[in-house]
Amino acid sequence: MNIPNRLVFPVERFLSRIVGEKATQGISEFLMFGLKEAAACVFAGSFLFMLAISGHVSIPGLARYDFLFLSAIAIQVVLIAMRLENWREVAVLSLFHLIGMGLELFKTSPAVRSWSYPEPSFFRLGTVPLYSGFMYASVASYIMQAWRLMEVRLTKFPPFWMAVGLSGLIYANFFTNHYMLDLRWPLAAAVILLFWRTRVHFTVTRAERNMPMVLSFVLVAFFIWVAENIATYFGAWVYPHQARQWAIVGPNKISSWMLLVIISFIIVAALKEIFPKRQAVPLGARAEAAANDVELDVLAKDI
Repeated sequence: MNIPNRLVFPVERFLSRIVGEKATQGISEFLMFGLKEAAACVFAGSFLFMLAISGHVSIPGLARYDFLFLSAIAIQVVLIAMRLENWREVAVLSLFHLIGMGLELFKTSPAVRSWSYPEPSFFRLGTVPLYSGFMYASVASYIMQAWRLMEVRLTKFPPFWMAVGLSGLIYANFFTNHYMLDLRWPLAAAVILLFWRTRVHFTVTRAERNMPMVLSFVLVAFFIWVAENIATYFGAWVYPHQARQWAIVGPNKISSWMLLVIISFIIVAALKEIFPKRQAVPLGARAEAAANDVELDVLAKDI
């Protein structure tokens, strides 16, 4: 998906007569940022829409959870058909589906019951309806779409084996914290130390911006928490404190989502920057790499 900058040019011409050129550029960049973020949420937004209407759709013989599962597959097929996602990205989404299902099977087991799916369904594995894996995949879909739309690149990324190792420890803690000390805060501290120097560079319209990678983790986690509250309001799943009536999911969940976002980000980074499909690196990029001591592998882009 590509959103041409010319969409905001009419707005720029109009506003420049009122607030001046500098302010106009800031406003247009903000508007384009909103458009690109909305476009990056195409899978997650479509799925939330289907979730919102699922309670009002009645198809004989088809449970609501099964309707959501088939809807998620249909959304994925449309994205592939429209070339908004390629097969390499679908493979990554499938990996997230498996990662999410593993976590779901443990968290919803009778011995743990961190949350539950009380409604019946045909497409399920044990206590987990299969549509739930797509909710994890939607996080990866957002990151991949935003990566492309914002022309994301990373600098001062830590050694890949260290990032993968930390992701493994984070994932393991989601299981072990029920039987031993919850290590989320020590792990969060490790994240800050490991990625302290890493910057995320992105381009909205003209100028390239950058921000600390750790801050990007927190921001994405916050908006996932907002989406989680919307999802539970429409009955996607039920936490114990929501058994009688819906109640907001506490902000303490943001820390859990931040750790999960890190796993997502590392896997997408591997697809986009560590093991990308190769194409020739432009001479300008080579010159910039030489000037800034940046590895050309990191500058190679996914076609």
